[in-house]
Amino acid sequence: MNQFLFLTSWWVPFYSLIGAFLTLPWGMGIIQRTGPRPAVYFNLLTTLLAFAHSSLVFRNIWDREPEKLLISWFKAADLDLSFSLELSPVSIGATVLITGLSLLAQVYALGYMEKDWSLARFFALFGLFEAALSGLAISDSLFLSYTFLEVLTLSTYLLVGFWYAQPLVVTAARDAFLTKRVGDLLLLMGVVTLSSMAGSLNFSDLYEWAQTANLSPVTSTLLGLALIAGPAGKCAQFPLHLWLDEAMEGPNPASVLRNSLVVAGGAYLLYKLQPILVLSPVALNALVVMGTVTAIGATLVSIAQIDIKRSLSHSTSAYMGLIFLAVGLQQGGVALMLLLTHAIAKALLFMSSGSVIFTTHSQDLTEMGGLWSRMPATTTAFVVGSAGMVTLLPLGSFWAMLAWADGFVNISPWVIGVLILVNGLTALNLTRVFRLVFWGKPQQKTRRTPEVGWQMALPMVSLTVLTLLLPLMLQQWYLLPDWESINWYVVSVLFSSTVLGVGIGATVYLHKAWSRSRILAWRFVQDLLGYDFYIDRVYRVTVVSIVALLSKISAWSDRYLVDGLVNLVGFATIFSGQSLKYSISGQSQGYILTILAVVSVLGFFISWSLGLLDKLPF
Repeated sequence: MNQFLFLTSWWVPFYSLIGAFLTLPWGMGIIQRTGPRPAVYFNLLTTLLAFAHSSLVFRNIWDREPEKLLISWFKAADLDLSFSLELSPVSIGATVLITGLSLLAQVYALGYMEKDWSLARFFALFGLFEAALSGLAISDSLFLSYTFLEVLTLSTYLLVGFWYAQPLVVTAARDAFLTKRVGDLLLLMGVVTLSSMAGSLNFSDLYEWAQTANLSPVTSTLLGLALIAGPAGKCAQFPLHLWLDEAMEGPNPASVLRNSLVVAGGAYLLYKLQPILVLSPVALNALVVMGTVTAIGATLVSIAQIDIKRSLSHSTSAYMGLIFLAVGLQQGGVALMLLLTHAIAKALLFMSSGSVIFTTHSQDLTEMGGLWSRMPATTTAFVVGSAGMVTLLPLGSFWAMLAWADGFVNISPWVIGVLILVNGLTALNLTRVFRLVFWGKPQQKTRRTPEVGWQMALPMVSLTVLTLLLPLMLQQWYLLPDWESINWYVVSVLFSSTVLGVGIGATVYLHKAWSRSRILAWRFVQDLLGYDFYIDRVYRVTVVSIVALLSKISAWSDRYLVDGLVNLVGFATIFSGQSLKYSISGQSQGYILTILAVVSVLGFFISWSLGLLDKLPF
């Protein structure tokens, strides 16, 4: 039985895909009498089956060797399109995380969107989301991984634009789609280049090719930059980072999965590409610079946000920046561990913030307050999720940061400074959000706010328990260091940064009426961070203006040059046809005279040209 479950692990993505297809009759309005609930139950059932299947395999996979399944799709001459699947503790563990969080997010969505008129369509898109993520987890082919990333891009566009009657939602979905297309196009160029160079797109074959590849510096640099462009767009890294902030216009249950797993999909592909990126030192340095700039910049921007979802989304970009930094420094194990701890904690934070939005009907932090006594489950979930995000002993992110810092304390001390700065600012931001939402005096929208129903409370409580038990799970998987080998100096520095951030966030004076500071210098800093360093305006002045100018030039040339030439020929044809119409007399001698005149003119030009040829020296 265990052998059968192991060999059929590649079925896991098909469970949620089947659930999405079963939802279509309700999502398309073919079945209306029963309401959308049966579609929801179909998706929940298929996700539960996928979670059970992957969990049973994960329990017995530790003592097995990783296996690879090769599926040939198309072969012609030198073109070989085959799909390679990897069944290993990392890939199966990723499917367990994906299906588990998806199951909790779907139960959460059942309560959050219970009265939405298009609930079935939402769950169908959710199933497509889950199928693409599960397929990406077990994929051992760059071509197949790229395909799944494209499905994720489409799913993101459809889920962000779910409430398409709102103008801001349409704009956010369009920007998210177009921004990702920039990175995907460059990634496709890298995929095609690797296919022609290595002769295969399976990761195992690419790793063997990379060990003996001898590329010129220009080729390796361009290839490396193209390969990191796609993950940069998926993970909302600078300069392709603005879409994640706008994507918060979509439903919150989709934001739970997007900020915990979907952005991690691009980072997971980057982790798989690490042995190939070693060929280009420029690409590794670009990862370091991109990750550092995004981690510090996005953390600073999150502090100035007054929208609860946008504040949390910027911290997602920041932590993905840390993962880019880890891959650039060739610390793939640390990147995986940080992906795991961040996914669980961030899903819990978005569930708790969604509960606040659901009950208060507001996302503005200045309109909230005093919810800790009215929503105890939501408050506990936010506190535990925040503790799981920062280096607070003994929760999961602490061990991921410690493993990273311990390895670079003597080699690259500046990395420790980046970790301390990002961790301290994240602790400050989460403390600030907690004070504005749950502490203080109740506001008008929070005076009679009840706790959410069991459909939303059950996933939050489950993730709260999972976050608290994550260190024990890491110890069982032998991912925690021995106590004798721990650098307590590094431990004290990381823990002190958390305490300092929490202390500043808890003591700084916050006045809800001050959405903007009355001090000019602080107002400038607040606007600079609140508007994301005005990067969108810089894009509007530079890139958007250049594209608009080129579009106007193209439209002018098309209208006046291309169309003008065609219209001139057409007008000349019409004019000559109309002129000939009046020269028709019906007399044969007139036609003969016209023919003789034209032949005479042609003869004159022919004789003149022959005379010129005779005068030439040859």
